[in-house]
Parts: sequence; structure tokens; C-alpha cells
Amino acid sequence: MLASVTVRAPAKVNLALAVGPRRDDGFHDLATVFHAVSLYDDLVATPLAPGSGTQIVVEGEQSDEVPVDGSNLAARAVQAMLEHGGSDDVSLTISKGIPVAGGMAGGSADAAAAIVAIDALYELGLSREELHEIAAGLGSDVPFSLHGGTALGTGTGTELTTAMVRGTYHWVIVLAEGGLSTPDVYREYDRLRLGATVPDPEVPDDLMAALRRGDAQALGKALHNDLQPAAMSLRPHLAHVISVGHEYGALGGLISGSGPTCAFLARDDEHALDLAVAFTASGVCRTVRRAHGPVQGARVVDQRDVA
Repeated sequence: MLASVTVRAPAKVNLALAVGPRRDDGFHDLATVFHAVSLYDDLVATPLAPGSGTQIVVEGEQSDEVPVDGSNLAARAVQAMLEHGGSDDVSLTISKGIPVAGGMAGGSADAAAAIVAIDALYELGLSREELHEIAAGLGSDVPFSLHGGTALGTGTGTELTTAMVRGTYHWVIVLAEGGLSTPDVYREYDRLRLGATVPDPEVPDDLMAALRRGDAQALGKALHNDLQPAAMSLRPHLAHVISVGHEYGALGGLISGSGPTCAFLARDDEHALDLAVAFTASGVCRTVRRAHGPVQGARVVDQRDVA
């Protein structure tokens, strides 16, 4: 057993998110293109004395909005790992760099980080397939937080196929005040489509072709999110944020996942800087960050041996 393990896990942007009709179990089939970007949460796992239980400390922006009890997805990940070995007598210190309740899978990133950390901390040696199965039992976005890169997600998002991608893409991430509840957005999605025929979800062919070519201009035009009207219905201001991004010359923009974070595609790093400065001066958002993708999924970045 090691003395501590530090794992870094990325945020995600859904380049495309197609949502099917509501199923009898309350979920929706999805077809989505996940894209991991360079906003990160770091998780440090340290073993505690027997009987201590799982203790969580959260640091960074919006840390007061993250639960530190058993409802935290990282704590649930620790519990899910118990049948594979290790212990739940562990301290988890999470440093937040991913927006909370922002549609960028911050909670899922923490869960993926906890899975990788427990596996490394107790030297369990689980396979990637075993880690994926554990992640899929925790939430739709958790497997991709392990996977990273760019991937096609189907089913409820847990079935992943690595996408062929050329090049690096530069993003301006625009953060709104407050968060949006994913269940609330899906309920609004269902309400808005009540009585309509909802087709089976499919990812646009032109988006996948743009990724294969490394064509940022074409990718910007192909970005799509079926949940965007629902998020805008709950937060009308988001429509203004998207329109401002187009006015400032973004290649494309959309609400990330269930929102309210918006992601805008830039031509290159210099263009991303110009967009970020323009958004910062506009006053339409709480804060702005730049990121690039694709990047790796949850991975160990430091480990300490017992002295």
C-alpha cells in the first residue's frame, strides 16, 4: 500500500448530444461525442486508520457547493471499489478546477479519479475493463472521465468508442452564475417535447468528418446539443451568451451538456485569447477560461511510498 496517490481528471464538452425519447425506466438513450478538455480536478487519496471511514475535503472555487458526505460521487466510487479490495478508510482531498453543476462532468471526474486512486493506492491491479464497469455503475459520464480523449458515447453514454480525431482544438469556456440540475434539464426537455415524435439519437456525420479532418471551421458549424433549448428555457440568459459568442467571431458555440457552462470553439490559441478577453469585458458571464482538447482521462500524476 502506498502513502498517497494524486490523480488528475479532466472536464468534458459534449460536441454533439442527441437525446432519444424517455424510456420506461426514466432514462434516455443518447448518442454523444465526448471531448476531454484541459480543465482539471485533482484528487489526493491517503489511507486512514481502520474505522476512520471516508473523509472528504474540497478546495477551490465553488468548493462550498460540493457535498462532503456519502452523497459525493467520489465517496460512492470508494464504496464501489470495496468488493475489489482496498478500504474505505481513506481521506480524499479534491481540488476543484472544473465548474460545479456546470455540465462539464466535474462530479464524474472526481468519481473517476477516486476509482483510479483506490486502484493505485491499494495496488489492486484492476484492468481497464474492470475499472470501466465500476465507473458505468456510478453514472453516465464517469466512464468517459476514465477514458478521456474524444469518444462516441451511446446507450446512456456509458458505451464508448474512441473517435478518430486529428489536431488540437482550442476552447473558450464561459461560466455562468450558479448551476443547473441535470435531472431538471431532462425534465424540461421532456416537457418541451411532450406529444412530439422523438427520433432515435444519432451523431451528425458532418461532425465526425470534421474531427477526422482536423477541420475546426467545419466542427464549429456542426456542434449540436438537444438539451440546449431546455437549458435556455430554464436560464433564458444563456441564449444571449451564445449569441454574444457568435458576434465575437467564435467558430461555433453551445451549452455543454445540461449546462449552464457554454463552450466556444476558436481557430487557434491566439483567437481563444481574443475571445476570452472579449467575453471578460462583456459582463455577460461570471468568469471565462481557456482550454484545449482532446486530453487524457483520469491518470495518476503523483504517488508517495510509505516512509
